[in-house]
Amino acid sequence: MTSTVPASLFRANGSSALQAVFLDMDGTLVDTEGFWWDAEVEAFAALGHELDASWRDIVVGGPMSRSAGYLIEATGADITLAELTVLLNEKFEQRIDRGVPLMPGAERLLTELARHSIPTALVSASHRRIIDRVLASVGRDRFAYSIAGDEVTRTKPHPEPYLTAAERAGADPALCAVIEDTATGVASAEAAGCRVVAVPSVAPIAPAGGRVVVRSLEEVDVPFLRTLISGA
Repeated sequence: MTSTVPASLFRANGSSALQAVFLDMDGTLVDTEGFWWDAEVEAFAALGHELDASWRDIVVGGPMSRSAGYLIEATGADITLAELTVLLNEKFEQRIDRGVPLMPGAERLLTELARHSIPTALVSASHRRIIDRVLASVGRDRFAYSIAGDEVTRTKPHPEPYLTAAERAGADPALCAVIEDTATGVASAEAAGCRVVAVPSVAPIAPAGGRVVVRSLEEVDVPFLRTLISGA
């Protein structure tokens, strides 16, 4: 994937400064977590099953294999994981093709990160085909690169996605800020050694050491992220 952000920028910061910012996609950058649940509800309704609303908190933020697998087991639906994965991606794509709304504060934050020449990457458990459709809507040139869930061996909550992002940046994970909306994503970023800003979307996230919880991206700006790193 091409980028308008020079790779050298990832190595331009001082040794104790904020080196990069990694953002999750669904529910963090774009308001699409509800899209996934609606797609799941529609898919299982067609199979003759009604999803329990309490399951939403269980499947949110996870990789497709885990979320879809859980729902198949919970409902006993007669469908394979591979078949359901294709079906859910298709239904999700139908929704994002009608427009992808940014989360409150996202547009301003992305503009500010670019203005300060802070390298920014997108790290998502969603598949590449989904990420590319979202990037086409929000602006591919806002990100140096993106990492999809089907491009790593172990996706969130494993640390591999964020370790990969930091390695690709030539950055120290401890000097990278991650913005996430789910406990699964937070666990991945923290296991990688990154500093985390949690912006809960569907399920609550408790504050913890090395983790800051805010209500929305409207509370996050460059000075805030720099303080997150320098105060570690």
